[in-house]
This record gives sequence, structure tokens and C-alpha cells, in this order.
Amino acid sequence: MEKNDIVCGLDIGTTKIAAIVGKLDEYGHLNIVGVGHYPSHGLRRGVVVNIEKTVDSIRHAVEQAELTSGHKISRVYAGIAGDHIRSFNSTGVIAVSGKDKVITQKDVERVINAAQAISMPMDREIIHVLPQEYTVDNQDGIKNPVGMAGVRLEAEVHIITAAVASAKNIINCIDQAGYEVADIVLEPYASSLSVLHEDERDLGVAIIDIGGGTTDIAMFFDGSIRHTKVLGIGGEHVTSDLAQGLRTSRDQAEEIKKKYGLAMQSLLNGDELISVPGVANRPPREISRSVIAAIVEPRMEEIFQLALRQMEKSDIFDSLGAGVVLTGGSSLIEGASELAERIMGLPVEIGYPRVSGGLVETVRSPIYATGVGLIYYGLRHGQGDRKILKNNGITSIWQRLKEIVDEFFG
Repeated sequence: MEKNDIVCGLDIGTTKIAAIVGKLDEYGHLNIVGVGHYPSHGLRRGVVVNIEKTVDSIRHAVEQAELTSGHKISRVYAGIAGDHIRSFNSTGVIAVSGKDKVITQKDVERVINAAQAISMPMDREIIHVLPQEYTVDNQDGIKNPVGMAGVRLEAEVHIITAAVASAKNIINCIDQAGYEVADIVLEPYASSLSVLHEDERDLGVAIIDIGGGTTDIAMFFDGSIRHTKVLGIGGEHVTSDLAQGLRTSRDQAEEIKKKYGLAMQSLLNGDELISVPGVANRPPREISRSVIAAIVEPRMEEIFQLALRQMEKSDIFDSLGAGVVLTGGSSLIEGASELAERIMGLPVEIGYPRVSGGLVETVRSPIYATGVGLIYYGLRHGQGDRKILKNNGITSIWQRLKEIVDEFFG
């Protein structure tokens, strides 16, 4: 895209909706020019459960981003998550066309189409087809086969699917809020674009994005995405545990989690008393921080153990040379990275989105990793987001939904 083009990433989360506006500067670096966020009241575990409330939250978030950026937003790149997401690897094979047997871009598109020519239930739809590598005749490990000579072209791809109804509801909410959907992007894939470096993808890395209602996992090796999974558990469960354990409101429990949450009791150096507001005009109580840690640690432990279980199902788990990168709001709980290292036996660090200018201090937080990643996606794909893209074979859900969802839903 041109350096003056404005891109808006819309992170539709369970606890908040964030709209991030960015553009490229004259050096090709990302500048963030607008940020808007608003509490999310219409989603549960990444899935829309109340259209009206979700529309209202989207409208407020984007309007804030418009005010701070000074730009009118018409199109957004929206994230999608939820435990309805499914993914798998697939292979396609074709005979190279043309008399000279030189592979063209058309051949690449044909082999990607062959890889995704699979039987799908009527209630599911492909949202991404991500090439991993190509094989020309007997030569494998090829990243871009265009221009090579060969007779047989094979593609290995990673296919990500979503429930049609869930995707349709997100699109409907954005439409009703008054904005056009440029594309829908899997949230952990978007987060990876903003926090991971190329050498990490090559060496082998897993990104774990701990959001409010879901924990999203994406694993990379040899520069390509190899495994994805969305778990229906996240930081909201930690908040709920604190609210019940401390007998306080969820809002107060959320604030306590952010300020005093500790994921490993063994990291507690000394102790301190925390004032916990009561409910229904009851007086506040003094609670030891060790009590808070005793509530937070088991739930965070469960999240990391579930994530580890899913990661071990991938055949690249033993190849994660760069370890694990944590992002998302709950990655900021003190001791989260240390607990993850203890459970997974891998090096763990916190991932911050890469931005160069503008509202850097505002968005340089794991909380905004998905929103910034959606901008990177939009800048990378530009106006090619409604067809199979020449460089990576990603297919837009928008075009496919226009073709089948209206019929499916009558």
C-alpha cells in the first residue's frame, strides 16, 4: 500500500474492543496515528452473543480512533477468535502446465486451490489458506517455486476454518456499526505479525495470546505457520476466580488482578496487605497479597498446561528453538512468563508490538498486539484482500461468505 494509506485494525475481544489506526511513514515504518477502545459487552469467549451491544461497542471504539487520528474510517480489518476455530494441514498436487514446464503464478494458485479442495461441513468455512512449503518434482523445502522448471508441483498448506455463523455475526455487527469489512483475520496470526521476528519464525516459535475470553496459539517453524489453536479460557477466568475468592465485584477483581496479580507465589518477596472493596455497601477488607497469588496461580497454571497439551500435538513442538512468546493482556500478570517457563520447559518472553512512531507509548503493550498486527496485515495485503493473494495464498472470508452464507442463512 502507499505510505499515506490509512489502515484500521479492529480487535473484537471478549473484554474490550480496540480500534488501532496506522500508516507507513516515508521510511516504510509503521506509525500509529489513532487509538480507540471500549468495553466489550456483547461477546463471550470470542463469540458474539448480543448483536446490539457489540455494534455499540464497535461504534464507540472506532469513533474514538477517528477522533484521535483525525481520519474518517470506512474499512476495517477485523480479528476473529473463539473456540470454534479449527485448523489442519493439507497437501495439494498438480501437473505443471505450459509447454516449457516452467512454474508460473497461475500454477501456484492452482496447487493451493487443490490443497483446499476438501469436504467441508455446511456450517464451517475456510478463513485462511497459509502455504508452508512447495515441492517441485523431488526437491522439497521451496518457499517460492515461480520460475522453476518441473513437471509436478506439490504444496503443503495450513488451513484455518471458522464456524460460518460466528464469522457472519462479526461481519453483521461491523456492517451495522457503519463500517466495511476489508478482511477477517485469525487473531493469533495477526498478533504474530506484530510481535514475532523473522528469525524466530525460522528457528521455531510459539505465540500464546492470552486474551479475556480465549487463549490463542500459533506455532511457526522454518518461516511458516504450522499449528494453530484457540482455547476457550483466558484472563476473564482469572478475574472471575478473584471475584469469587475475594467476595468482591468483577470490576474490582479486574483492577486487583492488574495491580496485584501474581502468577507464582514463590516470587512473592515479603507480603503486603491489599484493601479489597466490599459489595452492596459492605466495608472493605484487608487481604494478604499471598492470598491473591494463591487464587491466580492455579488458573494461570491451567491455562499454560492446556496450551502445552495443544502444542505437544504438533509435530514441531521439539523444534521450538526460539521458545514461546506470550502476549495479550494477561501476559502482563507478574510472574506469567516465569510460570510458563516452569510448566513448558522452554524459554519464554513477553511480546510487544513493533511500532516506530506516532502513539508509540500508547500501543506498545501486549494488550494491543492483535490490533497492531491487523494493521500489518492490511498494509501487507492492501487491495488484494478479496481474492487469493499472489504472495501467500491467503483467501478472504468476505468473498466466500458473500457467495455461500446468504444462501445458507436464507
